[in-house]
Amino acid sequence: MKEEIRELISDIKLFLEYQKLSGIELFEISSKKSYFSDSLKIIKKEVLKCTKCRLHQNRKKAVPGEGREDARLVFIGEAPGRDEDIQGKPFVGKAGQLLTKIIEAIDLKREDVYITNIVKCRPPENRNPNEDEIQSCEPYLLRQLRIIKPKIICALGTFAAQALLKTNDPISTLRGRFHLYGNIKLMPTYHPAYLLRYPFKKREAWEDIQLVQKEYNQLII
Repeated sequence: MKEEIRELISDIKLFLEYQKLSGIELFEISSKKSYFSDSLKIIKKEVLKCTKCRLHQNRKKAVPGEGREDARLVFIGEAPGRDEDIQGKPFVGKAGQLLTKIIEAIDLKREDVYITNIVKCRPPENRNPNEDEIQSCEPYLLRQLRIIKPKIICALGTFAAQALLKTNDPISTLRGRFHLYGNIKLMPTYHPAYLLRYPFKKREAWEDIQLVQKEYNQLII
């Protein structure tokens, strides 16, 4: 019975936090007086053993995410790929190497930011996650963002941007300007894997990242 009450309280808090991120504030939730103590370590443990959707059936390792717990900037991709599924870390393949270069190009390191995905397990054949898979995994992402409290999100690729902004608009029209994800500034840009296939898009991606850098630098002035 106590465990059921604990889970109910957790579900209610997640719902209210989602409303807050969406710009709907019903009432203030105190982070000091809480029935439910949360942390990135707790979320990681839950993700690693998660069986909430079918994606767990074929995964080698779940990929919770990694980085600073108080990062001002969070990068969110679509889902883990083959290399990430093997290592259990986000963006470690060729696309990950490019993301690392992008981060370093704005005078940051991977350990300065937080990197994660919309879903935490690799979809078969790297297909896009299904809606029910997103819904199963979204509470983990919301909890991560609630803990980190970033000022800026960089959505990597069409799918991540559409999932976060709840839109069907293509990345070509979403990129190039900030959107609001609740009270967090969100910059959509091309996924590093897309840039590897279409290098001529790197210039546009760099323009997006420069806007992120400018916004980030204003935070530390």
